[in-house]
Amino acid sequence: MEAMDMDEEPVVVAVRGPDLGGGPRFHFPLSDSESSPELETGLDEEEPPPIMSTWAFNQRSAPGQRGEPRPRAARGPAATQPRRRTRRGLAPPSRAFLDFLLRAPAASEALQGSGSSTDISGSDTEEQAPGPSLGASAALGPPAGSTEPSAPTNETAGGRVQLGPVVPPPATVTPPCVPVATPSFQPSQSEEGEGDTCPICFELWATAGEHRLATLRCGHLFGHACIKRWLKGQGQAGKCPQCNKKAKRSDIVLLYARKLRAVDNSEQEAMKKCLAEEQTLRRKAELESAQCRMQLQVVTEECGKLRKQVQDIRTLMSQAGGASWSTGGLSQRTEAPRGGGHYTFSKGVLVSQAGGCRVLAFCGPLGCLLASQPSPQATLVPGYGVKKISTVNMKASQYIHIHSKQIRGLAFNRRDDSLMLSASLDNTLKITSLLTNTVVQTYNAGKPVWSCCWSLDNSNYVYAGLLNGSVLVYDTRDTSTHVQELLPLGARSPVPSLSYIPRVGSGPFPCGGLLAGSLEGGYFWEQLEGTSYRPHQLPLEAAGCIDIQVETATRHCLVTYRPGRSNPSLRCVLMELTRVPQLVPSLQGSLPGGACSCSPVQTFNAGSSCKLLTRNAVFPSPAGGAMLVCAGDEASNSTMVWDAGSGALIQKLPADLPVLDICPLEVNGDHYLASLTEKMLKVYKWE
Repeated sequence: MEAMDMDEEPVVVAVRGPDLGGGPRFHFPLSDSESSPELETGLDEEEPPPIMSTWAFNQRSAPGQRGEPRPRAARGPAATQPRRRTRRGLAPPSRAFLDFLLRAPAASEALQGSGSSTDISGSDTEEQAPGPSLGASAALGPPAGSTEPSAPTNETAGGRVQLGPVVPPPATVTPPCVPVATPSFQPSQSEEGEGDTCPICFELWATAGEHRLATLRCGHLFGHACIKRWLKGQGQAGKCPQCNKKAKRSDIVLLYARKLRAVDNSEQEAMKKCLAEEQTLRRKAELESAQCRMQLQVVTEECGKLRKQVQDIRTLMSQAGGASWSTGGLSQRTEAPRGGGHYTFSKGVLVSQAGGCRVLAFCGPLGCLLASQPSPQATLVPGYGVKKISTVNMKASQYIHIHSKQIRGLAFNRRDDSLMLSASLDNTLKITSLLTNTVVQTYNAGKPVWSCCWSLDNSNYVYAGLLNGSVLVYDTRDTSTHVQELLPLGARSPVPSLSYIPRVGSGPFPCGGLLAGSLEGGYFWEQLEGTSYRPHQLPLEAAGCIDIQVETATRHCLVTYRPGRSNPSLRCVLMELTRVPQLVPSLQGSLPGGACSCSPVQTFNAGSSCKLLTRNAVFPSPAGGAMLVCAGDEASNSTMVWDAGSGALIQKLPADLPVLDICPLEVNGDHYLASLTEKMLKVYKWE
């Protein structure tokens, strides 16, 4: 040791026993001169034990941490197998390492003489055979507080060589675990747009309007208008367009998403709403303008008439040459219409655009006309009802739905309670309150009802003429069934007309009862007491009778016959009801009575066509004196007015279609005549 230079450091070798966990540790300070031949003898026989893979990985993963080169150690000049220097503080536990330290000068001289150095690669270490690995204590080095030196150094003539415990690494080394960055998912623009569009029309959803966001039970999103139209087109077998699950229109639910990428069309919807309002106001203004133009035309015509009358008065005044004559002429001209008079057209009202009107009646307490018509909303509310037409302004005001089939008769009583009796082909007889526009009583006749009327002597009784010729008597106080059935005296044919004649104290026909007109003739059912009736067959023609109307004040009836072989034209025969006194046998003996009959007074001929069952009218003339007879003429589509006394034709009121029903009425002292066709109601005023 004294012969060594001052810069040489002693090599201290720590040798551990076979037990790596807790064996004894020995420290050997060595030098070049202290090599022993006994140690050299076993150098080639034993290989240094390999260390564990963890220690080898730590050595390979931290190259150059201490700034020291890795020299290649060899056993001798011919040695070619590389050795890797271990960490400082670690020592091989075998004896072969001591021999390696003793031969270090020879290895360094060989390296210096060659003038080149060879680096240790990972492939060189992998070629070595694996051996037993060290424990955890060998990898961690000496314990804390140990005084053993670090890796020793030895200086030779060729230079300074660092020596340390060199142990070959294992054959296979596990590569270090390199963390791999997981790429974040970045959706494309097309994928981002898929959640904002409707899968049916591929348009963006909206926050308002028809194309707002909606969903089904399955959870798929659609535009509200698109999915509604989709399910409507599929009908009962509706399915979701995406998952094909069953769906129906009631499953559609509107969504109110908090974060929804949708087109803001609220301003557009507001503009559409404003446009609709403006269009509504425009249509209203156009309608008002049209009404004003019509009113202006009417006023202009009236003004022209008044100017013409003024011109006529001036002409008369100039011809008379004095004021007295002019006054007398004017008074005669004013009284002239009272002696004669005629009807002038007042107003036309469209009742039903589709047609189907049949009968007409007048309600005095409410001052309105009632015309039967089919339902204006036939798809939603099929059936038939009546339409109210006010006589104040002659405008249709309200529709009342009553029956499911066509209405064949309307009638009012004398109590002025605004109760309307209606007969229909749906086998029912109904009482409707026009004050509340509701049906208050329904009677089921079992067969189609062709006509109806009230009892003018007792308003608790109503009558219904059936298809089989019978007449049912109903009591409004008994809602279960009819109280009596009046059977026909002859053939069973429909009863298209019923009229009640009230009792009077005296006269040629004082009895009261029911006058029934069938297609085969007429009958009079005289009412005796309560619900007992005595039948009388009237001397009418055997066939061709289509209507019988009664004028109760004068005890006249108007019988209408359709054209036949013997009479090619429509005939209206005015007859007077009479009674022949005689004794009628009964259980109590002979009672005073008589046979009810009728005799013709005047006959009126109309056109040669009669395909419909029309209803005519006979009533007192508004001018006083004689009666007027009105009948519809299908051949000329007009209403013919005759004077019942003379039989002369007074007027022929034109119509666009055949007249089906005629109704005279009086409103505020003015007399009117209303004629009904399938679509229109025309009102004429008596002047």
